[in-house]
Amino acid sequence: MKLASLPLGLAGRATVGLGKRVTGLADEILSEQAQRRTAEHVFSVLGQLKGGAMKLGQALSIFEAALPEHLAAPYRQALTKLQNAAPPLPVASVHGVLERQMGADWRERFAEFDDAPAAAASIGQVHRAVWKDGRPVAVKIQYPGAGDALRADLRHLSRMAPMFKVLQPNFDVKKITVELRERLLEELDYELEATTQRQFAEAFQGDPLIVVPEVVHASSEVLVTEWIAGRPLAEIIAEGTQEERDAAGLRLATLHFSAPKRAGLLHADPHPGNFAIGEDGRLVVYDFGAAARLPGGMPVQVGRLTRLTLDGKADDVVAGLRGEGFVPPRLDIDAKSMLEFLQPMLEPIAGDEFQFSREWLRKESTRLTGHGSEAAKLNKQMSFPPSYLLIHRVTMGSIGVLCQLGATAKWRAILEEWLPGFADPEGTDPNR
Repeated sequence: MKLASLPLGLAGRATVGLGKRVTGLADEILSEQAQRRTAEHVFSVLGQLKGGAMKLGQALSIFEAALPEHLAAPYRQALTKLQNAAPPLPVASVHGVLERQMGADWRERFAEFDDAPAAAASIGQVHRAVWKDGRPVAVKIQYPGAGDALRADLRHLSRMAPMFKVLQPNFDVKKITVELRERLLEELDYELEATTQRQFAEAFQGDPLIVVPEVVHASSEVLVTEWIAGRPLAEIIAEGTQEERDAAGLRLATLHFSAPKRAGLLHADPHPGNFAIGEDGRLVVYDFGAAARLPGGMPVQVGRLTRLTLDGKADDVVAGLRGEGFVPPRLDIDAKSMLEFLQPMLEPIAGDEFQFSREWLRKESTRLTGHGSEAAKLNKQMSFPPSYLLIHRVTMGSIGVLCQLGATAKWRAILEEWLPGFADPEGTDPNR
């Protein structure tokens, strides 16, 4: 019912222009002030719903970079708020969760505890506290009923599967939906998250670019970790210098490509609210509820096929994609067309250095989805292996953040160092 109110609210603000063409809605019907009210409505509804609906809002806050500026601008501020804030839980509810999870004497575990939340996320909120040994800590508390709400959201997602089948006829929507559901439900288990965070912390201990807070205590619905303060990435996106943007982007990309090899894991929730730049210049990484488990590192075919595409090895690329399940068995694909489809996506790593931008992402989004474009036609013919779902989602999310940052760096060098199969696609790469 709340989600249904979003288009109704939008329509209510648009009545003044009912006689105008719908295609001109943003420019002709809605004034800037009306769009801002609509954006605030989006934030209010998605923030109150939390759960899967708020995750949708967080995803939108990443991909606003792909929207035309006149559409994106009024929503950017409201959606970005979903990365760090949402309407908070009542204090009594917070104390109730702590008592159930840590016992009636939960206060004795802390020297101090701040009842006002420092941050809020899709299924929990974070409080500042001081552990009994004097360490500043972050206490993440799961919203009561968050599990039931998220499961309900995911049941609705499965009911939408036939619609996705129409959009992408060759996708195994059922398997993809199951994979997505399993990964999202893992975020409800804070003990599993603690295990994941410990793996990341160990892998990046002493790293000059990246720092992961240590886990102090964990139960199924409460997670206590070191408090490591930093300047939020959203703030750097909004007002950082180019040097700060470049440094943040470099660190984010290094985390993305190095974690599978170093920790056997991929941080799978790359929205800006999960990152900050610490006082020592390192990228502080928060929230490990969503992670892809890659004990063998990133699949070697990702690096191999990326490099073969850059090198123009069209037949090898099509054969490799077919072998991985991206090209349906009976689909006849022109190898040259496949290169023309893929190579523009790889522009950031085609040369020595590249600056990500909203303009570049909008151009690619238009190319891949534009009605009647050759790329869109080919895209609709492709299949999608469920095992690549999370890797693809995280990569696209990370690219969205890099475009928000407008970061410049030598991205290809990061792949050369960390992505198996990229440096030597013919098979002698020791990472294979």
